[in-house]
Amino acid sequence: MPTDKILLLGAGGHAKVVLDAIIAGGRTRADIDVVDDRPQLQGRDYLGGPILAREASTADLFHVGIGVGRVRELPFGELAAALHVPFTVLHPAAVISTFAVVGAGSFVAALAVVGPMARLGESVIVNHGAVVDHDCVVGAFTHIAPHATLGGSVQIGRRVMVGAGANVLPGVRVGDDSTIGAGAVVTRDVPSGATWVGVPAAPLSRRPQ
Repeated sequence: MPTDKILLLGAGGHAKVVLDAIIAGGRTRADIDVVDDRPQLQGRDYLGGPILAREASTADLFHVGIGVGRVRELPFGELAAALHVPFTVLHPAAVISTFAVVGAGSFVAALAVVGPMARLGESVIVNHGAVVDHDCVVGAFTHIAPHATLGGSVQIGRRVMVGAGANVLPGVRVGDDSTIGAGAVVTRDVPSGATWVGVPAAPLSRRPQ
């Protein structure tokens, strides 16, 4: 029988933030099946309710509450293929332009800002206080960490991690599977698969050890 319950996959730290946001949006803990595939966690209390095995959930909606994009992508695809429907979580204290597009299953945390004509792909995380400014494009399964800022017209690939407090200047492109270190200031394009750190940001391999 169809249900409007939400399957929240993952019982780590990030899922706590997502669970809190869902409740802030008007749901109750009883509306949410927190699921984790690790048997040692199943049955434990998790913010007022038990952690369940995946097969114990009766939910049709789902959200993957795992912070790492390359880990989040596989279960997202599995749940979607099983005809579950991605549930997008927007904290009521987030500021999201009417003209922005937020992809299915994404999470926008409290005090985050998503500007006009910005586009977020599937299962993107825009964490606390982060800014995705006008005309940005953020690829699926990317994580914009707390207080990171993307200037206008930035393009971010898939499965990218933009670290806490980092700044990506307007018009810069960051390739798939890249990592931007916490506090970095990115002034030029970053190739796929790279890790850039520092002010101004440069490839990690070029930094003194």
